[in-house]
Amino acid sequence: TVLLFTPLFRNLPHAVLAATIIVAVLSLVDLTALRRTWRYSRQDAAAMAATMLGVLLIGVESGILLGVGLSLLLFLWRTSQPHIAVVGQLPGSEHFRNIERFAVIQSPRVLSVRVDESLYFPNARFLEDRVAELIGRYPQAEHLVLMCPGVNLIDASALESLEAITARLHTAGIQLHLSEVKGPVMDRLRSTDFLAHLGGQVFISQYEALLALDPDTTHHARERQRECFGNIKENAG
Repeated sequence: TVLLFTPLFRNLPHAVLAATIIVAVLSLVDLTALRRTWRYSRQDAAAMAATMLGVLLIGVESGILLGVGLSLLLFLWRTSQPHIAVVGQLPGSEHFRNIERFAVIQSPRVLSVRVDESLYFPNARFLEDRVAELIGRYPQAEHLVLMCPGVNLIDASALESLEAITARLHTAGIQLHLSEVKGPVMDRLRSTDFLAHLGGQVFISQYEALLALDPDTTHHARERQRECFGNIKENAG
C-alpha cells in the first residue's frame, strides 16, 4: 500500500486515516493480560499500566523508557529484601526445607540458613541484619551455615558484609560456614582472602555440613524415618 497506493489516500481526511490506524492497533491492546498480571503480581501490573499510560500520554519512546525504568526499580526493591529462611532436615532424607513450611528436624547446635537471592549492594546490609536477628532467636547455636544454592553472585559490597558477619559471629562464639556454593561464586571467593579468614568450612551439601557439625541430629532423622516405616508396616498388617 505504501509503495503503490499512497496517491489514492491523498484526499482522505486525516480523521479517516487516524481511525484506520487505531483499528489496526486495537488488536495489539490486551487488557486481559493486565488483569492476569495484577492477580499474579501487583508490582508488575503497575509497571505495565505505567508503560501503557506513558505510551498513550507521552509517546512511544518515553513510555517504553518509563516502563524499563520502573522494572529496574522494582527489581532492585525486590532483591534488596531477599528471602532468607531457616531450614531443617526432612526426616529420612538429605533434603533441607523451610521450618515454617515442612515438618523438619533442627539441630540445636547448627543454625542452617538458606539464602534465596544473589548477594550484592542493595541487600548486603539486609543480610547482616537478618543474621543478627536469627542469632538472637537461637542463642544456643554454635555454628551457622549459610546455604547458598540460589546465590549466583557475591559482589564486593556483599563480600564486605560476609566479612563483617564472620567477625561478629566469632565475637559471639559462633563459627560461620558455607554450603552448596556454586562453582563460579566459589572461584570468585578463592581469588580473595575471605576463605582464609573464614575459619569455617565450605561444604558441598547442607547434609554433609550437618553430618560433620552435628551427627547426632542426622542420626535422629534416620531414626525418625525408621519409626515412620515401622508404623506404616504395622498399619498395613
